[in-house]
Amino acid sequence: MRLLHVICTTNPESGGPIESLLRFSEVLMRDGHAVSMVSLETEAEIAGRQYPFPVIGVGNGLGRYRYNPRLVSWLRENAVNFDAVILHGLWNYSSLGSWRALRDHPTPYFLFVHGMLDPWFRQQYPLKHVAKQMLWWLGEGSVLRDARAVLFTCEEERIRARNAFLGPSYREQVVLYGAAAPDGNPDDERSAFRAAFPALQGKRFLLYLSRIHLKKGCDLLIRAFAKNIANAPPDMDLVIAGPDQAGWVAELQRIAKRLGVARRIHWPGMLTGAVKWGAFRSADAFILPSHQENFGIVVAEAMACATPVLISDKVNIWREVTSAGAGIVEPDTQAGINSLIQRYLALTDEERSVMRKNAERAFAQFFDVEMAARSFMSTIESYLQQDAERNLCAQMSAR
Repeated sequence: MRLLHVICTTNPESGGPIESLLRFSEVLMRDGHAVSMVSLETEAEIAGRQYPFPVIGVGNGLGRYRYNPRLVSWLRENAVNFDAVILHGLWNYSSLGSWRALRDHPTPYFLFVHGMLDPWFRQQYPLKHVAKQMLWWLGEGSVLRDARAVLFTCEEERIRARNAFLGPSYREQVVLYGAAAPDGNPDDERSAFRAAFPALQGKRFLLYLSRIHLKKGCDLLIRAFAKNIANAPPDMDLVIAGPDQAGWVAELQRIAKRLGVARRIHWPGMLTGAVKWGAFRSADAFILPSHQENFGIVVAEAMACATPVLISDKVNIWREVTSAGAGIVEPDTQAGINSLIQRYLALTDEERSVMRKNAERAFAQFFDVEMAARSFMSTIESYLQQDAERNLCAQMSAR
């Protein structure tokens, strides 16, 4: 099968969707499927990154919405060469432009919303929500209405997305989603991390690894770490790793200094490759106190490394984590994140060992990318088969 993905940006600092798209595609290509991608980026931007499949950049477009009519013309001309088109995300021209090109096109499209209908955004940014409601009426809602299916990465995301906006209904479909396990030598990956950050030699640490953004609850994390530091082992530090897209690190560092824990917190920036996997493997536990998290690829990656996960109940895979005994879940409040660290520190060594085994087992059961990619492909194929049968029936009725 020939698949075309449409996404706003392929920048790895943009978060989980591009990472998952790449890992899914690697599996599907090994299975004999063809994958291509088009983005609202320049060819020069794309040339600076490596992909295992063709990527076409039609240009950045205008403004924050990145309006670019070249996307529409490119899709109208080329979509016929694909069996299905997969859109990723909302609130930029990659989705609306794709709808304009494909709404009457014989090639069906599917839409991953990637958590962008979560009610947290309405609560946190009410004025933006009003603007988004207008966009919904002007066209964004039609993107969902006319999709062959709107894809959600877990049941929690599907439920939370309902009634986010007033407008047309759409077809919901939950698909398996996942992450790739590391394929390197665990000891080599640990060594790569320690070599990159010698200040952590001989240290135990809790690891936060994600974008540094308001919705991630990093301020709650620092305050919770400070509150629990008296009960933590003297060699237990906190690592906050990730790109600072919102320019928030300076303020977070001031909070840490004011609370007297600045020397116990490390800021290594964005981690990739063996160093990233070494961080997961070296950590006592992974922690993500998000106010909103559609899936949490980094949570699945931590579990792949047999690392316990400490997450808020706004990370949408919290039910799977809880049922598997793979970590600890608490509300995304200051009291909740305080309790998250407190409960973990109170565990015995044996309980932590069991949690590590459970995390690795749960990854294989729920989140392994090989299983998820093939399940996703089966879902797409079933919709296309339904379309083929419906078209055949229509042709026979017309005779």
